[in-house]
Amino acid sequence: MLTGRTRTKETESRTGISLLEHALRADVDWGFNCSRGTCARCRCYIAEGSDLLEEPTDAEWDRLGPDELDAGFRLGCQAKVARTGTIKAVNRTYF
Repeated sequence: MLTGRTRTKETESRTGISLLEHALRADVDWGFNCSRGTCARCRCYIAEGSDLLEEPTDAEWDRLGPDELDAGFRLGCQAKVARTGTIKAVNRTYF
């Protein structure tokens, strides 16, 4: 399940694809600017299924840091699905 600013949608997870890509394909209003992990506008909270995602990227470590990563936040453009299953992500941009 992906929740953006105005829409919540369920979509089937596909491995190797980022949460942002899933949101865009499902027509979820997901805030983002750069898709490179530098602006953090695509920041999201993983409410369920964090173990199904690939490990955080260097961009996520640089932009979010250990406190936010430990709290369940990821960058939607960087967080890719490693294994299929139920993932609930909520877009939580800083601004």
